[in-house]
Order: sequence, then structure tokens, then C-alpha cells
Amino acid sequence: MTHLHAGLSPETIEKARLELNENPDTLHQDIQQVRDMIITRPDIGFLRTDDAFIVRFLRARKFNQMETFRLLAQYFQYRQLNLDMFKNLKADDPGIKRALMDGFPGVLENRDHYGRKILLLFAANWDQSRNSFVDILRAILLSLEVLIEDPELQINGFILIIDWSNFSFKQASKLTPSILRLAIEGLQDSFPARFGGVHFVNQPWYIHALYTIIKPFLKDKTRKRIFLHGNNLNSLHQLIHPDCLPSEFGGTLPPYDMGTWARTLLGPDYNDENEYTHSSYNVIHVKHVPTIVEGEDSPKYMKRSQSVVEPGTLRHEEERESENTKPLLALD
Repeated sequence: MTHLHAGLSPETIEKARLELNENPDTLHQDIQQVRDMIITRPDIGFLRTDDAFIVRFLRARKFNQMETFRLLAQYFQYRQLNLDMFKNLKADDPGIKRALMDGFPGVLENRDHYGRKILLLFAANWDQSRNSFVDILRAILLSLEVLIEDPELQINGFILIIDWSNFSFKQASKLTPSILRLAIEGLQDSFPARFGGVHFVNQPWYIHALYTIIKPFLKDKTRKRIFLHGNNLNSLHQLIHPDCLPSEFGGTLPPYDMGTWARTLLGPDYNDENEYTHSSYNVIHVKHVPTIVEGEDSPKYMKRSQSVVEPGTLRHEEERESENTKPLLALD
């Protein structure tokens, strides 16, 4: 067993072997083979290439080395193409701080029965005069950067639940194709996280309509992990046990405290709305590249809702509308 397995339970190590094809005896060789491919992409600034960093990409792509390198390259390329989004990716950045304090995202303290971390988004909490969609996306990406440091989560992965209760048509109109594509690009093909499920609850009809917009950008494996529950919490509970969920989702836990995750990242600055001096976490995997095309960062926003439809999935279409289209949620 290598130092990269330190702190992992025997059960998790075995899970990585069975589900991700991870072999402790060849782990360092696998990492080096991915690292050796970097020379093939001189156009990308690979700002971090240590063992602990590369192994999370291997786990996200089940130790397929070519797919791992593609994800690693896209991770840094996405950051280079969207410099403004990442130049101050810190919890104390004013926009990120506001998003975190408004519960974007929420992160449950306990994991589900498969060891996965559960992230929550209450869409109706999105005050569009206070938070841009881009800042909410930045807060989510920062949160994932913090969480993915945990090797257990690299192996077990995440669950995302979005509650659309009371999310208005006016708010939904702010979710333009370009802004949705920006989110899809940042999460599906550009981040080393395993998402075991994305669950929509209480979604109104116009959220269904948004699916037709994002379908061209979703991979087949992504759509198979997206479930549309409507107001049928029973179908949600068939996939996530109620004892893992707060009462808003028919669970046995107390209502979710929106400040829980914000306090974790912001520490003593949580209650400070005016000064932003605390820097509890800073992501620096971004480099200015002179020949970069400008990213689309049109600010947008999100809110909260309640209704549930039958489990369903989104379709995948590999075609891209433009040259800069890389999808959301890095699913295995």
C-alpha cells in the first residue's frame, strides 16, 4: 500500500480495486504514464502534476490513462479559457462569499450509505440582485476543490440534489444556453469528481423545457445519472435513504442549516459582510495564457422549489454547437 492510500479503510481500498481498477502495486506507474503525456499538449499550462493530484483524475476515469489525461488537460484548459472565473477563487472573494452564505452549495455533514457526500441546491434561494450565476458556479467549483482533497470522496463520489420549489419562470429565464453550457463544461468534462446521481425534485414544467437546451452538451453516462422526481419523494428515497436526508426532502434529519458549509470555508469571517480578508482556501490552478479566447461569463442566478416527477434521464448528444463546448459533472 502506498502513501496515497494512507487513511483509507480496507473496504474503500477494495472498492477502488473492484470499481475503479485501482492497483496499489502499479499506482505509481499509472501516475507516471499520465504525467508523461503532458508533453503532447504544450498549449496547456499544467500547473500541478504531483502524485496526489493526478491520482484523483485516474480515479475519476477508472484508471483509463488516455481518458484520465484528457480530463486533466480539460481541467486546466477550462481554467485558462475562463480566467476571470478563477483568478480569485477563494472563499473570501465577495461574490463567492455571498453565494456560500446563501447556501450555494449546501453540503450535508453525513454521507450516504455508499460513502458519498451529498450536495444540496435550493434554487429558490437565489436572489438575482445579490448573486450572479457565475459566482454561484464559482462557489460550487471551489467547494468541490475542497471536498475532492479527501481520498475517500475521490473513490466514493458525490450526490447532488436540486430542489426547484418556488423557482419562478422569471428566474429560469436567466438560465441562458451560454450560462448553462459554462456550467456543463466546468463540471462534466473538466472536474475529477464521480457523481453517482443528480436528483431534481419539485421541478416546474419550465425546468423540463431547459433540458432541451442542455441535451446537446450531456454525455450518455451523465444523463443516466440524472433523475427527475417531481413531487414524488418516494422515488428519491428509493435511491437515497431518508435517514441521510434533511426534512425538506422527507428525511429524518433536521432542516438543513444554510450556513453549515459557509462556516466551514469562511471560518471566523462568516458573519462579516463588509470585509473580506480571511483566506481559508485558495485554488491557484490557473495560469494566464496570452493566446486564450475569452470565456463567456455572463452573470446569472438560481433559486428554490418543490414538486417531483418520475425518475427520468436526460439524453446525450455528442455534437457540440461550437468549438468551446465541454460538458458538466465529471461522472465515471
